[in-house]
Amino acid sequence: MPYMLLIHEAVGQRDQRNQAEGHAVYDRMVKFAGELKSRGLLLGVESLVSQEAAARIEVRAGKASVLDGPFAEAKEMVGGFFLVDCKTREEAVAIARQCPAAEWATVEVRETGPCYT
Repeated sequence: MPYMLLIHEAVGQRDQRNQAEGHAVYDRMVKFAGELKSRGLLLGVESLVSQEAAARIEVRAGKASVLDGPFAEAKEMVGGFFLVDCKTREEAVAIARQCPAAEWATVEVRETGPCYT
């Protein structure tokens, strides 16, 4: 069963790291992804760039509005995700506990599925 592990990190957190620290963090995440892949659990993984160039789109009453980032009200941003194939929620939670990002961010575990249930 697919589970999404969403990495929620504080806005501006990345700016507090120097280049060497940023590479070290990234390397830990790549190693973690490699371990999940070797166990046959990894379905997908991506890191997301800062929300500076992001856009939020809403359509209300047939009218679309676009809000360009950065988003002043945001205290957190989604910094990336892992899509893993687990037998149970408990297995997904155990994987999230092992994720290096849990040391500096919040890892949210969500089962994938239709939005109508």
